[in-house]
Amino acid sequence: MLKERILVIGASGQIGVELTLALRKIYGNANVIASDLREQNPLLQGTGPYVSLDVMNKEMLHVQVIRQGITQIYLLAAILSATGEKNPNLAWNLNMQGLLNVLDIAREEKLHKVYWPSSIAVFGPTSPKIDCPQQTIIEPTTVYGISKYAGEFWCNYYFHRFGVDVRSIRYPGLISYKSAPGGGTTDYAVEIFHDALADKHYDCFLKENTYLPMMYMPDAIKATISLMEAPAKDITIRTSYNVGALSFSPKELAECIQQHIPDFTIAYLPDYRQSIADSWPSSINDAVARKDWNWSPEYTLESMTQEMLENLQK
Repeated sequence: MLKERILVIGASGQIGVELTLALRKIYGNANVIASDLREQNPLLQGTGPYVSLDVMNKEMLHVQVIRQGITQIYLLAAILSATGEKNPNLAWNLNMQGLLNVLDIAREEKLHKVYWPSSIAVFGPTSPKIDCPQQTIIEPTTVYGISKYAGEFWCNYYFHRFGVDVRSIRYPGLISYKSAPGGGTTDYAVEIFHDALADKHYDCFLKENTYLPMMYMPDAIKATISLMEAPAKDITIRTSYNVGALSFSPKELAECIQQHIPDFTIAYLPDYRQSIADSWPSSINDAVARKDWNWSPEYTLESMTQEMLENLQK
C-alpha cells in the first residue's frame, strides 16, 4: 500500500478533532497533519504534527501540500448554517473558495483522494420531509445550503473533468461530547446535555416537535472513514452521499435525558433557527450509501444519550 500523508484542514472544529484522532490511529500520528486557523484543540496536543493554515491562502496551502508530501486532504473548514445567516458573504466566500483551492491543488499535485463534507442543509422546503431520497428536488434556503449544493457540483465536475477522486457525505446534525458545536441549527442537541448536567434546565431554540436527522459523532467518523477507504469503483455518487442514523425531536431527546436526570426541565423558545430547521427533511433515505460501501449506524437515541451524559460528567 502506498504510504499516505493526510492533511486535515479545520482540524480544531467539531468533526476535525475526532476525525484527526481516528486517522492517526489508522495511518500513524506522524502521517496525519492537523491544521486550522484557530489554536490547536487541546485534545490534539501532543498527538501529532500541527500547522497553522488558512485555506483561503492558496499559495501557502500549496506550499504545505508539497513540503509535507501530502497525498490526501480532508477539508472541514466551513461556516455553518446559523452563523452563515449572520454573514452570508463571508460564508459563501470561505465555503466556496476554500473548496476550489483544494480541488485545484489536488488536480495539480495528483493527490490520491480528497474528502469534503456536504450537509442536509442542501435540502429545502420543497424536498420530501420523510425518508428524503438521494436524488430529489433540492432548493436550499440558507447560504450554507447554497454553498454546499454548489460545492457538490464542483466535486462532481473535478472528478469527471480532471479525475480528482473527491468524496462527500451530506452530514445530518452531529452530536459530540469532545468538542463544542460550530454554529449550526442542530446544535441544541449538544447544548441540551451540557445544560442538563449544569443547570437541570434547557431553553431550546426549536419547537418541541421539530424532527431533524441527527448522528452521534462516532457514527459520523465511521461513515467518513468507510467512504474514504471504499474502492473507487464502488463510489457511484460523486456529488455527496445521503447518510442517515437518528431522527428525533427536542421533546424526545428531553424525555430520554429525563430517564437519567428525572428533575431535568426544558422550555421551548423558538428563534430564527426554527425557519431553517423547518426547511430541512425530518429523516433521510441512505439506501445508496448502504449499497455502495455498506454503511450502517451503530448508535440509538438511548445509547447515545447514555454515552453523552457519562462522558460529560467525567
